[in-house]
Formats: sequence, structure tokens, C-alpha cells
Amino acid sequence: MKPIAQLIATAATLAFATSVIAAPAPATNEAPDVLVKRISADVIETVKADKDIQSGNRNKIMELVNSKILPYVDAEKMTAQAAGRFWRQATPEQQKRLSEEFRTLLVYTYSGALSQIKNETVEFKPMRAEPTDTDVEVRSQVNVTRGEPITLNYRLAKGNQGWKIYDINVLGAWLVETYKGTFAAEINKSGVDGLITKLADRNKQLASKPLKAPK
Repeated sequence: MKPIAQLIATAATLAFATSVIAAPAPATNEAPDVLVKRISADVIETVKADKDIQSGNRNKIMELVNSKILPYVDAEKMTAQAAGRFWRQATPEQQKRLSEEFRTLLVYTYSGALSQIKNETVEFKPMRAEPTDTDVEVRSQVNVTRGEPITLNYRLAKGNQGWKIYDINVLGAWLVETYKGTFAAEINKSGVDGLITKLADRNKQLASKPLKAPK
């Protein structure tokens, strides 16, 4: 399994799918590190206890992603940051469609990774933040059966519905920055609609294949 897929899987597959379409998460007073730890443990325990998920049952995996992950992450914010200045130039309808397609791509990414959870564990580092902070970083590492631990950090922002994850750092690289180059290149080539079409085509390809972590 590729390091990034292993990361996403073993860290409870927490990253960015948007609540734009999913039901909104209930407001919570949980500290951001407590929230991430709870969701991580919940998802990992669920996967390890469910043979259907481990064998790649699409319906069960998608249900798990939608019920336990999506309400606590904010892909609209992530999509806006990945699109950069192009986000502000897009129409509200383009912003909506771009967020939806990116959300779907991320759901496939995390769904594919879920079935690969084995015996990995996640270790969280002490959080460095002030009580008044509304944007924080939660640091952790994934301990794998073979190989060196993998660094995995989350960025969370506090809004009306509590804390939500909007970016993830894998092996020193923030995911938003990784997508920013891809988004810009495609938009410069064929516009925002071109990027939306490209993401939609990719999602159609993934929908027709067995679930696995996309490269």
C-alpha cells in the first residue's frame, strides 16, 4: 500500500470530505485533539470488527464514511483553498459543483483505504494551542507493522458547528498544497468547468471499479 493510502486508512481515514452535501455535524465542545482521537478510534475499531468492510463491501464502507467521517470535516474550505484565486472567480454554481465532485473523489479515496486497515496504531502528540485559538494543528504519527512511523498532522478550524478538519499533512506535505498545483494547471488549461469535468470523469472511473485507494 502506498504511504499516503496507508496514512489515511490507519488514521481513521479522517480527512476532507465536505458537509456541504452530508448532514451537518452536531455542535460539540470537544477540544480538537479529543475530537480527532475519538473519531480515529471509532473508525479503526469499526473496521477491525467488520469482515465485510475488510473484504471491500462497497455499501458498508460508504455508509461508514458518510456516518462517521463526513460530518467532522470541511472539504468546502479545503476546495476553496486548493482552488486559490480561482475559487473567488467561480460562480456559486461552479463552487457548488466543484466541492461536490472533490468531495466524491475524497470519499472514494478514504473508502478504498478503509478496507486496508490491519494492525496499525495512531499515537497523538501534545497539542500546542491557546484556549482562545480557532485554528489549530493536531499532530500524530501512524505506527505501522513494518517500517518507520509515518507523520500525520491535521489542521482544524472552529466554526458554528464546532471543530472541523480542513487539511492534512502527510510526510511533511499539506494535502491542500498538493492539490493546488493540479487544480491551477487544469483551470489554466480548460477553466473551472474543465476541472469539474475532469473530477467528474475520474469519479465515474472509480465508481466502476472495486474500492481501493486511488493513486
